[in-house]
Amino acid sequence: MHSEYTSFGKASRRRCSLATASIAVNAVLLLVGASVYLSSGAADLSAPMRSARVMAQRPSGVKNIAAGLAAAGLSSLSFLGASKALTYDEFQGLSYLDVKGSGMANTCPVLSSGTTDVKTALKPGNYKFDKFCIEPTKFQVKEDVGKGKKEFIDTKLMTRLTYTLDAMSGSMKVGSGGAIEFAEEDGIDNAPTTVQLPGGSRVPFLFTVKELNAKGDISAFGGDFSVPSYRGSTFLDPKGRGAATGYDTAVAIPAGGAGDEEALGKENNKSIKPLVGKAQLSIAKYDPATGEVAGVFQSVQPSDTDLGAKVPKDIKVQGVWYAQLTQA
Repeated sequence: MHSEYTSFGKASRRRCSLATASIAVNAVLLLVGASVYLSSGAADLSAPMRSARVMAQRPSGVKNIAAGLAAAGLSSLSFLGASKALTYDEFQGLSYLDVKGSGMANTCPVLSSGTTDVKTALKPGNYKFDKFCIEPTKFQVKEDVGKGKKEFIDTKLMTRLTYTLDAMSGSMKVGSGGAIEFAEEDGIDNAPTTVQLPGGSRVPFLFTVKELNAKGDISAFGGDFSVPSYRGSTFLDPKGRGAATGYDTAVAIPAGGAGDEEALGKENNKSIKPLVGKAQLSIAKYDPATGEVAGVFQSVQPSDTDLGAKVPKDIKVQGVWYAQLTQA
């Protein structure tokens, strides 16, 4: 018995010695690796990065957009991501790695040239617009603020940088005296978005200007647009009910006329009927040489209705827009 315990102690001491030697070797390797990393990191920090070069070119674009907001009477609008505003040509000079993770893919181009005297520079005629981009900068929800009064209140954006509409196209007619007829026809014209109210509740909606048909003049032209359902017809709720598939009913109507048949009917009978929103745009700047045009916009649209089961809230969206015009 004594010899067995003695041999066990020797083996344990040998394992301890090997573990100590292993720790010492790893510590030396860690120190060597750290010194190499620090020396290479210093060299990297001394070299100018492309992202820094890109950011250094942005203030001029920000200044132009600020001027456009002031011209449209919205100079007080604090818009998100303004420091990342680039011109269209600057966007074309960026690689995938330049844009990846920077948030620039969620911004619209700005104008660094052109004139604010749009009424004189933009000649009458029929135009096709392309690369139509709308970048929201402020979201508000109409809520009851007390004493039966409702106002648009500020919200917190919960969606990542994927809410800008882009690559839209359509037609625009410019008449004498600056009359505008504007029609959106195609493109990435909707983006699911969610905002959070001060109380913590969240409001999902499908930000869109789908089929916008606007009329007016250069200073302000507006009209209605279609707001598709936030959910599709094949979406199933937690009880397996949907507009085009799933169960027809999942909640039995209580016997005895409880008075909630209408509420149960809204839950059972799903609706994907499009709703209507209104938008107003203003042209702040135009470049006759390139056909680029930019300005500000404001829209009011309904929020998600949970496939017809809830009353939608009014969502006010403000921001900037950009497009390129060509003679039709």
